[in-house]
Amino acid sequence: MILRKRSDIMPKKAMDILTESMFYVLMAFSKGPMCGIDVADYIEKITGGRVKIGPATLYTILGKFEKEKWIREIEVKGRKRTYSITDKGISAYEQEVERLRMCVRDAEDAADEM
Repeated sequence: MILRKRSDIMPKKAMDILTESMFYVLMAFSKGPMCGIDVADYIEKITGGRVKIGPATLYTILGKFEKEKWIREIEVKGRKRTYSITDKGISAYEQEVERLRMCVRDAEDAADEM
């Protein structure tokens, strides 16, 4: 693993820190192409039902991710749209995973100091 300086992965704009729902949506797409219902089902399964994402939230996130070019639509069958993560989306997901790891390390270090 390559360790980077904090400043290399710290947020610089609104999309640089993902909400929990946004993080899990990107996680879902990191597993392969999916439609919206597949994404929602994946998130509910992976979180043991702790995180449930409704249609309005999901489609708002999908719109933002498409605008940022983190995902792209790859198939349309009637109302069902299937999306795939892009290289830019993979990079955003990996950066967020590293940011969260740093948060956990900081919390563990702080607990050790108590």
